[in-house]
Amino acid sequence: MSHQFIEGKIFHKRFEPKVHEFTYGFYLLDIDLNNFNTLSKQKYFSINKLNLFSFYAKDHFGKNIDFMQNVDELLQKFEIDKQNVTLRFITLPRVCNFVFNPISLLLVIKDEIPIYMLAEVHNYNGGNIIYDLKLEQKNNDNYEAKITKDMYVSPFFNRDGTYFFTLNLKPEKFALKIDYYEKEQKSLTAVFSGKALKFTSKNILKLFFKYWFLTFFVVTRTFLHAIKLYKKGLSWHSPTKQDETRRF
Repeated sequence: MSHQFIEGKIFHKRFEPKVHEFTYGFYLLDIDLNNFNTLSKQKYFSINKLNLFSFYAKDHFGKNIDFMQNVDELLQKFEIDKQNVTLRFITLPRVCNFVFNPISLLLVIKDEIPIYMLAEVHNYNGGNIIYDLKLEQKNNDNYEAKITKDMYVSPFFNRDGTYFFTLNLKPEKFALKIDYYEKEQKSLTAVFSGKALKFTSKNILKLFFKYWFLTFFVVTRTFLHAIKLYKKGLSWHSPTKQDETRRF
């Protein structure tokens, strides 16, 4: 494969203690890590430098300016063999040097089947965590995993709970569904689904002008919805010190 964008929509629904939902257009960058350095061959995209769209290693796991070295160290940490596999990193690029990535995914694919998904989650308090997810194939295109929540994300949810991930992976389509349960009751579902878009200068410009406000919008919309939920009477939870640190 080669680098591509995935353009689609996000659906977000909270089930309790108050029902609250919304949908909006969104896109992600799907990076072929086996050809990582070719990202910078596009006129409007740079690695570790300012451009319309850019990718900075420091935005993600590890402390090295060499992102691929950080990937190698991460795979070693989780004892994942990188021999004879394809690596894809799905994330939101910087736009004019501004970025916020609620979640990024490192997919480890063997024989065209995703076997691991390392989900990097950031919160608004400066914290991040990487969830190590071993995927199980449920049918030809769906892969599932679950893991215990271990970081504060929303002030309206407890710090504990369980995430259920469902990945749908096809050559031209991508979908990720996350269901969150507290005490065996579904509290939230979030779904992103989209179609592949070629990684070209033309499409970079198209996405820039169509979604130039997106990263700002993600942040401001989150706070606006937090205000709405607070007005609905939801209880407010605070982060721990660990939730305000980068763990990787």
